[in-house]
Amino acid sequence: MSYRIEFFNEGVAAEVMGWPAGIRASFSRIAERMIEHGPNLGLPYTRAMGDGLFEIRAKGQEGIGRALFCTVVGKRVVVLHGFIKKTEQTPLRALDTARRRMKEVRP
Repeated sequence: MSYRIEFFNEGVAAEVMGWPAGIRASFSRIAERMIEHGPNLGLPYTRAMGDGLFEIRAKGQEGIGRALFCTVVGKRVVVLHGFIKKTEQTPLRALDTARRRMKEVRP
């Protein structure tokens, strides 16, 4: 059985789909692998951020995109937040947003 990838809301979907073409293509390839093999792909595709939060590490010529996600019962992967990375570390505000949303979707 394959996994299903969902977005937290339309705003998150619009953010990720609005990324530059190269970064968006990288995200799509990683998402396809996750659907087939599950969310635990490991580096360089995904990375654990702690407390059940993970990131998709999309990279293109235009820069680096990150999509924070969690897994939910029933082989669901929920993309909680997406952003284009501008600094070396993941911004705390992005992590806080994703963790708050994760509490809403997890049972």
